Amino acid sequence: VQLQASGGGLVQPGESLTLSCAASGFTLNRPAIGWFREAPGKEREAVSCLSTNNDITYYPDFVKGRFTISRDKSKNTVYLQMNNLRPEDTAVYYCATDLGQASSYALCHRSPKEWGQGTQVTVSS
Repeated sequence: VQLQASGGGLVQPGESLTLSCAASGFTLNRPAIGWFREAPGKEREAVSCLSTNNDITYYPDFVKGRFTISRDKSKNTVYLQMNNLRPEDTAVYYCATDLGQASSYALCHRSPKEWGQGTQVTVSS
């Protein structure tokens, strides 16, 4: 199982950014997959999870309406579209999955077993 995250960068507040997570070694048609972030001095937190068998998504309140998780089956890739970014969104973002977990809610509330490398997102004027 490999997860390759990309797309991070430096943006100004209010701008948008899309992260990509290319999965290999498994197919995105059963396990849940999600995005998590970790900022300096803060605990890691989930920002979005997707159940790939039924497309049910989970978002915590602090990103609802701003972040959207989606999947391209043909590319076995998951995306995180982030709009109206705020300075407090600055963090290293990781994609993660658990092959034994199909629920997006459960994945976002437990620690996934498989992690990709992080990609830095910095929101600053």
